Amino acid sequence: MTIRLTNTATRTKEEFTPLDPTNVRMYVCGPTVYDRAHLGNARPVIVFDVLYRLLRHVYGADHVTYVRNFTDVDDRINETAQKRRAAGADGTLEALIRERSDETIGWYHADMDALGALRPDHEPRATQYVDQMVAFIEDLITKGHAYAADGHVLFAVDSWPEGYGKLSGRSIDDMIAGARVEVAPYKRNPMDFVLWKPSTDDLPGWESPWGRGRPGWHIECSAMAHELLGTEFDIHGGGNDLMFPHHENEIAQSKCAGHGFARYWLHNEMLQVEGKKMSKSLGNFFTVRDLLDQGVPGEVIRFVFLSTHYRKPMDWTEKKAEQAKETLEKWALFTKDVKASDSLPTKFIEILSNDLNTPGAIAELHRMSNGGEYEELKSVLKFLSMELPLSETDAGVFDFLVEGETVRPLIEELIQEMQKARAEKNFSRSDEIRDAFKEAGVSVRFEKDGETIYKREANFQLAPLEKVASK
Repeated sequence: MTIRLTNTATRTKEEFTPLDPTNVRMYVCGPTVYDRAHLGNARPVIVFDVLYRLLRHVYGADHVTYVRNFTDVDDRINETAQKRRAAGADGTLEALIRERSDETIGWYHADMDALGALRPDHEPRATQYVDQMVAFIEDLITKGHAYAADGHVLFAVDSWPEGYGKLSGRSIDDMIAGARVEVAPYKRNPMDFVLWKPSTDDLPGWESPWGRGRPGWHIECSAMAHELLGTEFDIHGGGNDLMFPHHENEIAQSKCAGHGFARYWLHNEMLQVEGKKMSKSLGNFFTVRDLLDQGVPGEVIRFVFLSTHYRKPMDWTEKKAEQAKETLEKWALFTKDVKASDSLPTKFIEILSNDLNTPGAIAELHRMSNGGEYEELKSVLKFLSMELPLSETDAGVFDFLVEGETVRPLIEELIQEMQKARAEKNFSRSDEIRDAFKEAGVSVRFEKDGETIYKREANFQLAPLEKVASK
């Protein structure tokens, strides 16, 4: 099966050819663990989880290595630890920072697990790889691509003029204008970025050739990717907000260290809420845990996310969540007591292999559902981690489905008859069926795309449907 991916570095859709089919390697930038993951943080997790599943399917689960890091060196983490120490908490600042990181990583795992995301093969913490970062920085200095100044070490952007800015497609002037460039007397060039910075006594720090300090953000991923995936690997992913400066800086320092680094770059677009950028000031900012606590299943969140292509902006709305829940409930009822097919449908894999076309994949799920291909439907739902557990109410409703074939065909037959009656302007018959659905406890909604969504409520009863069907 050929996988095609849109490579940000070339701005073209390319056939994916791994360096080593027996060891396909992918690195995705993970979270800075200072608080709960907000909804936008979940999008790259879900996008690259699907890619991870696809790669495992095509190349074998034992032949794919997925790395996603935790940034646990950050001013916001330090601030929380300092507040805890000021409040009388026991332990060193480093221990309190570790405690805070452990707490937030635990939250992150619980929330992403609830979204059905597989854990990566490696989840390195930045603080575990400081020695590797120091060695990386020393090598860059030796090769003339970095310099020490006032306890800092900076990457010299001028030392790699042929490559800096290619990923994001920006000129140096554009990058200076678009970046929050720190004005510092020790910088040779405004675009030079920090690889190492000094730490005061009230901040965490490690010994280095340049004094006690801590690494800059960008060096973390280069060092951890090199340590866990080698000098060159297949895929690097993340949100497009990381393209500049983070990924641009990763490429510069890694290439100048002599590494091939990533061959394919994938970036997901950003998330909106009800058509607006998510913002605390707009009151539309919420975490994954907020939604889960409100009773929105992780499978529903996942369905809504995958309904939009990863390279397009995604809009989270309550309506989309409601529609997703109804669809997943319907599919869960259809596939109850059905044995999943032993293999995934070829058509589904072909669609997904075309640049992770998840909207197309979901359309194929609808086709399977409408065509009664329930074994295949169940296998795909399992693969996508979108099997919605049946609630007690739904399970009770399903008791009416003797061998799974009593009620469903009857409802769908009546829906078709109601649509035909409307088309023929036989409104008395259409209204008669509509009223029977209402009496039976079946809600029916016709979507603009032609999809019909129906749901059996807790008060479901079969008799009104049988009565209207007999006429």
